[in-house]
Amino acid sequence: MPLAQDSADQPLAAAPNYPGLARRMAAFIYEGVLLFGLVFISGYLFSALTQQRHALQGQHALQGFLFIVLAVYFCWFWTHGGQTVAMKAWHIRVVDAQGQALTQGRALARYALSWLWFLPALLFGWLMDLHGAAALFGSMIAGVLIYAALALLHPQRQFLHDALCATRLITQLPTQRPKKR
Repeated sequence: MPLAQDSADQPLAAAPNYPGLARRMAAFIYEGVLLFGLVFISGYLFSALTQQRHALQGQHALQGFLFIVLAVYFCWFWTHGGQTVAMKAWHIRVVDAQGQALTQGRALARYALSWLWFLPALLFGWLMDLHGAAALFGSMIAGVLIYAALALLHPQRQFLHDALCATRLITQLPTQRPKKR
């Protein structure tokens, strides 16, 4: 990829290649599949350690525990290479506005703001007093699709939480290894 030139004719890093919305959503779905296992194992660990005997017993403590587990998962991967397993599979990397790795604080801010994917739909479900699984699932799907579509309004097609915490998703192709002879 050729280097871009700034106004002083000094070479800059190559312009970043932003992944398309379809690829980012595919990574989002793949991440959800992977997180199912993480949440399942974490929930089992929580219930074993707290000797939870009923699903509603300690429900809010379990939710808080899972929130922290997910924060550790995402923040660790984002600060150690900028890619979760799903992001690596889809060649997507998160960086700050200068193209550098995320700090712990920025990764934590991105994690907290990434809940914007779900909070409006959850609030809608609560306000509309939705209780059925199908209604809640439909609300969540609609909320995720609307949130993803909002990226089309951003000049670089970034998600709202990335714009708010000065991060961006870029394409990170794997490096070519020399062939053995």
